[in-house]
Amino acid sequence: MKTKWIFILAFLVAALSAKAQDIGIKIGYTNAEYILSNLPEAKQIEADLKDYEQQLSTQLESKATDFQAKAEDFQRNAANMIPEVRADKERELQNLQQSIQKFQQDAQNSLQRKQGELLKPAYDKIQKAIDEVAKANGFTHIFNSGQPEVGLNILLYGRDEDNISDLVLKHLGIEPPPPPAEN
Repeated sequence: MKTKWIFILAFLVAALSAKAQDIGIKIGYTNAEYILSNLPEAKQIEADLKDYEQQLSTQLESKATDFQAKAEDFQRNAANMIPEVRADKERELQNLQQSIQKFQQDAQNSLQRKQGELLKPAYDKIQKAIDEVAKANGFTHIFNSGQPEVGLNILLYGRDEDNISDLVLKHLGIEPPPPPAEN
């Protein structure tokens, strides 16, 4: 079923592209991830994210070490504890374990929020440059040819000459990297 829709979409895009020339539509594409990876601030964003992730990881390790020490202490001494103390220690360990699980979930959400906060200005800058390059070169539509594995690729086919990624980089004052050597 999905393949059927892909073929239908590809056919429509091909048909529209043929007619597009006649009615003044000019379609191009770019890869926002490629542009982002070539921005000077990309390395700083990556470093900031790694630092933030390391802080969260260190906190999680501390909580896990604390839990492990208390669990080992409980196992060593459980046989000698009165039932009320043992029950209290078991509840404490369960609460610590739940706290660790909640922290893991919260940390993952926090990391995603931080990534969004750090990337937003860069993506806004890229979008503005794409808009300006598209207008300056007469493109009416620009598609993203991003990473299919994360669902950012909406381009099924594009001619190399319609790729404006390097034009966007030049517009941003960045010299595009040379194309990879062909084998």
